[in-house]
Amino acid sequence: MGDRPPLPPGPFLVVGLGRSGQAAARALHARGERVIAVDAGAPDVGALAAAGIEVALSVDGTEQLPGARAVIKSPGVPAAAPAIAAGHERALPVLGELELAWRLLENEFVAVTGTNGKTTTAELLGHLHRQAGRPVAVAGNVGTAVSSLVGELDAAAVVVCEASSFQLEDTLAFAPEAAALLNVAEDHLDRHATLDAYVAAKLRAFANQGPGDLAVVPCALDVGPLPGGARRLCFGSAPDADLALRDGMLVWRGDELMAASDIRLRGAHNLENAMAAAAVALARGLDAGAVRAGLASFPGVAHRLEEVGEHRGIVFVNDSKATNIASTLVALRAFAPGTIHLILGGQGKGQDFRALRDPVAAAARRVLLIGEDAPRIGAALKHIPPRVTQCGDLERALAAARRGARRGDVVLLSPACASFDQYQDFEARGEHFRALVRALR
Repeated sequence: MGDRPPLPPGPFLVVGLGRSGQAAARALHARGERVIAVDAGAPDVGALAAAGIEVALSVDGTEQLPGARAVIKSPGVPAAAPAIAAGHERALPVLGELELAWRLLENEFVAVTGTNGKTTTAELLGHLHRQAGRPVAVAGNVGTAVSSLVGELDAAAVVVCEASSFQLEDTLAFAPEAAALLNVAEDHLDRHATLDAYVAAKLRAFANQGPGDLAVVPCALDVGPLPGGARRLCFGSAPDADLALRDGMLVWRGDELMAASDIRLRGAHNLENAMAAAAVALARGLDAGAVRAGLASFPGVAHRLEEVGEHRGIVFVNDSKATNIASTLVALRAFAPGTIHLILGGQGKGQDFRALRDPVAAAARRVLLIGEDAPRIGAALKHIPPRVTQCGDLERALAAARRGARRGDVVLLSPACASFDQYQDFEARGEHFRALVRALR
């Protein structure tokens, strides 16, 4: 593990007080740094105030900026936010929360990024480490802020970090010992503007790696040469794959590992996630037997193709983590065509929903629309065979789906959209769906 740059001198202005921002403020405060924490909204920051951290809400942070010598940016705060732009204009150091945490932790890092499958693959990697008896912490975009681990983690533990494009675009020197890019599809164009900019943010995971580090990508993914100097491994069906799928078997560098059918996760997309996790684990020296056992026993994660109940022969599936079109397309392929009552909608993030027309026409019996961009999605899906109904909210959508479904059908919440128009996050949306299913009579 190479030396990590020190923190710039404080005081620190922390901009954005969601989960990551609050964790960053606490980590800095615990080091004895002066912290000024700001948010344009009014989140619950009682714990910060109780700890003695200076907090200002419903402000953009520009008035507080003169009291700071460095800025910590939460992932959800755009680069154009006034305090961030002003910080750059003043030539102040501006660090993302992931960069901050990496500098404060001495642990080895494994970063997992990609458009889809990040949470599943990161949690699976944690499971593989535990199967092998290796200490591990899974954090990042998965829900636990990485900076919340500062001062809490044994030095021997590996940090498996789910890294979003929002987190990676704010990195400066971040150099994980291993990084995996799972896939790339159009997403977050409301933030990154172009697909090229989005891909560039993802590739920041590799930018500072050296020859002793590991870069894992699908063999078929064409993103050109990776930045940085890591050793590159690939997984897939290519003849030169380090972890190959051949005749239904996973093969690691010429040796059979296990039958693909023995992997517990459902679907072709999860086979790719499993291969990525296995390639990282095996290349980093985890025991092959532990990897086999872990792949055979890992049940998946909440809010990702999670079967939350069955009622009168109808299966209800929570895929709230599907916040983009590509993820919803994966979900549609997981069930028998013509059986799906699909709940779509939320904040569309600038996506072109016409990409759903043919797959939805082939797979769904009915589409129920919710949220802010429901009218736009409805316009994109006009004149396809499945009936499209504007429902407004999740409760009405589930009621309509239940009325129209019959035994053997699937009611699938796979929104293809972010949740922030109606919920705090996708977890809250999925929990509400679970609660509504539990209440069915």
